[in-house]
Amino acid sequence: MENLTYRPSSPTSQAYVDASKLTPIAGPYPGRASSIMTTSTTESSSAEEVTVHVGVDVGSLHLDIAIQGKAGVRRLANTDAAISRWLKDVPTGSLVAMESTGRYHRRLAELAHVAGMVVFVLDPRAVHHYARGMGQRGKTDRLDAQLLARMIEREHARLRPWQPPSDLEVKLSELIRQRASITQAKSSLSQGLHPEAAAAVDFTPLFKQFNATLRALDKEIVAVARALPEGKAALASVMSVPGIGLLTGATLLPVFQRLSKRGSDAVVAFFGMDPRPSESGKHVGLRRLSKHGDAYARKLLYTAAMSAVRTSEVWRAYFEHQRTKGLPTTAALVIVGRKLLRIAFALFKSNSTYEQAKVAPH
Repeated sequence: MENLTYRPSSPTSQAYVDASKLTPIAGPYPGRASSIMTTSTTESSSAEEVTVHVGVDVGSLHLDIAIQGKAGVRRLANTDAAISRWLKDVPTGSLVAMESTGRYHRRLAELAHVAGMVVFVLDPRAVHHYARGMGQRGKTDRLDAQLLARMIEREHARLRPWQPPSDLEVKLSELIRQRASITQAKSSLSQGLHPEAAAAVDFTPLFKQFNATLRALDKEIVAVARALPEGKAALASVMSVPGIGLLTGATLLPVFQRLSKRGSDAVVAFFGMDPRPSESGKHVGLRRLSKHGDAYARKLLYTAAMSAVRTSEVWRAYFEHQRTKGLPTTAALVIVGRKLLRIAFALFKSNSTYEQAKVAPH
């Protein structure tokens, strides 16, 4: 039997629900004090309850549930009632793993956490690579559930358990995502509008409505971001950095608050902006971004970098300096975005605003 002692949950785990992205941290991990074992090789003693490793493949309508060491996969409806009934039969402190699905996994994650389980919401990209590494030769809901159960048994010591976001964090995330969807719809309509259609029908009222809706969303995003703990001053600090506007600032703020006791390297890694080496023997390959975490947040940081380079002579010079190293434009902009992220986090922690003379990139 393997004994792992867990310490109380840390607030630095995750800014929103789909983000415990295989981020390594040292030592034992937050959760309940328990004896971790698989049911295939050990039996419960009268003194302590057996805990199990559970993998769940989440769909919009149903869940496929596998327990490491037990044959078969159970399917149940993705509803509050069905999940609550099932959780009554799962030993408290068990480890429950699922992939991030955007929103379909949230019900299970929240109910399992309330029931006393140690919950892991994993990056689908990381799970995909793990499956390839394990030689999985097919992909079905049942196979995915079994893979997750095996993965959480073997890799839980490297993963950060999921912690539920606050109601304000959830609302802010939903508003930002909704705004992104509407912006995309507006852009698609504008780009796909044919002259014949524009001549036959006046689309101006529709675009005015798009713009009015986006303004209303921006107003609500500001209100919710400022309602976060010390959010008004913190948002002003983050948005004082060149290139960082409302959407980027509101996206960064909850993460900064969760990781406030960590260093900037942890923030960079959280957003998948950390370069990973590719070296073996004499071979030295290109360093590429890990791309763990929120892809939309990385897109916002890239856009912020373009804006800073376009509007600030200092940041334009920093960008050109990166280009003189032989880097392509995209790589140079990524470096600018990473630098903006570090500066924004430093300003957030010091509760100060951007002053070019003091925080100029170098």
